[in-house]
Amino acid sequence: MSLMRVEALQSAAAVARCLDQSAAIAAIAGRLRALDPAVVMVCARGSSGHAGTFLRYVLARALGVVAAAAMPSIASLYHRRQRLRGALFLAISQSGRSPDLIRAAADARAAGAFTLALVNDPASPLAAACECALDVAAGPERSVAATKSVVASIAAGLALAAAWSADAALDAALHRLPARLAGAAALDWSPLVAELARVDRMFCVGRGPGLAIASEAALKLAETCGVAGLAYSSAELPHGPRTLAGPAFPVLAFAQDDAARAGTAALLVDLAARGTPVFAAGLAEPALVGLPTLPAEHPDTDLLPPLLCFYLAAEAAARARGRDPDHPPGLAKVTRTT
Repeated sequence: MSLMRVEALQSAAAVARCLDQSAAIAAIAGRLRALDPAVVMVCARGSSGHAGTFLRYVLARALGVVAAAAMPSIASLYHRRQRLRGALFLAISQSGRSPDLIRAAADARAAGAFTLALVNDPASPLAAACECALDVAAGPERSVAATKSVVASIAAGLALAAAWSADAALDAALHRLPARLAGAAALDWSPLVAELARVDRMFCVGRGPGLAIASEAALKLAETCGVAGLAYSSAELPHGPRTLAGPAFPVLAFAQDDAARAGTAALLVDLAARGTPVFAAGLAEPALVGLPTLPAEHPDTDLLPPLLCFYLAAEAAARARGRDPDHPPGLAKVTRTT
């Protein structure tokens, strides 16, 4: 069994450990309520960047803040300090060792932002550079393809959002999440595995937080399977890229039960009617190849069990294609961008 599969299956335990830090989560949330920032800058790359995209949607919707993606090169390459006084600067990293993220966090702190790191190593340089850090508690992750650390990072951010906004429904859903992740591991996504064994490219589609999951899927397809994954919002795909969709360019979609659902479903049904294979998690339209999911509970937590199912499917597809999911060519576990 690959490390990627072993570690993905540890996601439920990782989330449980993360949520056990209730005192630390409450303390940080209290500081955020006192600060009441109008702007949240999220700084991350790769899979952690997709966790950040997910959290930007959640924070903007739940709290009405401006939630934007930071540009770490402004600090690390262009040496320009930004006007961030009173803002929340949220850095997310598995390793906490990328020089550009560390420099961006240090600059943001010097500029007057409240700097907070979600990191899988609380002794990392990134954690030290920030005023405050929350351990995502995923535990050691050795496969190059990050899995449990991504799920745990999203869960950590959701826990902070729930405590900050006093969202009891989200908090309750989060505490049921470990059991749901454990149950999701048994779901059968073999139709997607079979499709990934035959194609070399695939659209990954979602909207709102679902776009973050689609973006993570696209990265993992390239990283583990050697499949060119292209991630688009279901609102952006009709603006030109959809012309590429067809029998040799299928679609993988992630949908949550919120205001984005109907528009996403309509686009996917139309694509299927035009001959595109569409594999969908979270939709039960007859024209689509439905990937099994758990019953809907909360739109923000419902996307994490399908992400785990996707990780397991990607690992199986990588092996079917003769690739080692733990050691993708040319990649290392810690990426130190400057």
